[in-house]
Amino acid sequence: MASRRDDTYRIGEAAELLGASVDTVRRWVDGGKLAATRDGNGHRAIAGADLAAFARGLADDPDEGAGRSSARNRMRGIVTAVVRDTVMAQVDIQAGPFRIVSLMSREAVDELELRVGATVTAVIKSTNVVVERSD
Repeated sequence: MASRRDDTYRIGEAAELLGASVDTVRRWVDGGKLAATRDGNGHRAIAGADLAAFARGLADDPDEGAGRSSARNRMRGIVTAVVRDTVMAQVDIQAGPFRIVSLMSREAVDELELRVGATVTAVIKSTNVVVERSD
């Protein structure tokens, strides 16, 4: 994504940030779910504040586990790999455009019956979160 000075996004940029297809974002705009205007070249532009509010609304979808845990970072995904040894295991999860790798005991993997293709929720709680700005 190109660096920017203003906080407006084209449809393709919004799609990348939301983890959706360009066609899906166009349908949201055409259906009035996501506000957009036309820029000087006739391209649709989405204000950063509007995109942030829309993204927040997507994240507010009910998640039955959210009320039972202090962790607020929950990403639903699919298991793409499970590597076990005698004591530990590595589980790879694809959650939208994000790859999450979890190291856990082999016992936990076996008890949860984790396998490639299983739907899971990665619950992440961290006291250290690094934020980088792309521009």
